[in-house]
Amino acid sequence: MHNDLYAVVGNPVSHSKSPRIHGLFAAQTGEAMEYTAIQAPLEEFAETVRGFFAQGGKGLNVTVPFKEQAWELADVRSDRAQKAGAANTLYLDESGRLMADNTDGAGLVRDLTYNAGVSLRDRKILILGAGGAVRGVLGPILAEQPAEVTIANRTVVKAQGLVSLFADDAGNTSLGAAGFATVKGPFDIIVNGTSASLMGDLPPVPDTAISDRTVVYDMMYAASTTPFNKWAREQGAEKVLDGVGMLIEQAAESFRIWRGVSPDTKTVMQELRPPMA
Repeated sequence: MHNDLYAVVGNPVSHSKSPRIHGLFAAQTGEAMEYTAIQAPLEEFAETVRGFFAQGGKGLNVTVPFKEQAWELADVRSDRAQKAGAANTLYLDESGRLMADNTDGAGLVRDLTYNAGVSLRDRKILILGAGGAVRGVLGPILAEQPAEVTIANRTVVKAQGLVSLFADDAGNTSLGAAGFATVKGPFDIIVNGTSASLMGDLPPVPDTAISDRTVVYDMMYAASTTPFNKWAREQGAEKVLDGVGMLIEQAAESFRIWRGVSPDTKTVMQELRPPMA
């Protein structure tokens, strides 16, 4: 039987869990597909994408540092990709146009609401960071109708830029910007969208941001508890979560877009989630 070909493209990409995740999805659903990892040269992303589809490839996931380039390369962008300014999912439509979507925000929201049972509606939320990762998830978070969302960043003007960009999406949600040190807590939910955990660092957020009812979500993940989640736990946070669930859920959304089938993510979560230290 011929297997349809899919891949994740990035640089570096050897560490990616996506091939394993999509392999588990395919085995679970009986979809005839193969999923690999492609490391594209930094200056040859467009050529890599065009070559993949020219050889019959069906769909690509895109990871760092190419998400913005994927967005630029696309012929048609979904509404959520358009707003995010980045794309992590590519495929061709029936007429051969390159279609772009962004499933990161949907993955984060589903992990919080479905897997962790945390409602965002009417909650007071703090989002740390104002880069591409936060821009990619802000729209879906606002769609859940929280009471308040504060975007905190080292450079406040960048956070203010996101407030302006998403003002029309806020609805009745109070959307504002702040510096890390000036946030006024406590918050119901804190989402760390900075890359600080990758470097063993912490955003300089005051302890008062956290209470014993705060749910903390680090979009990064590691083999053990991330530095941010370790700090949050020390401050007495009710629950700490890492980004493994988001990774699996955004992959499931890409899988659904490509194959028209929604895989069961909880069984995959049990296989992939690293033990918490």
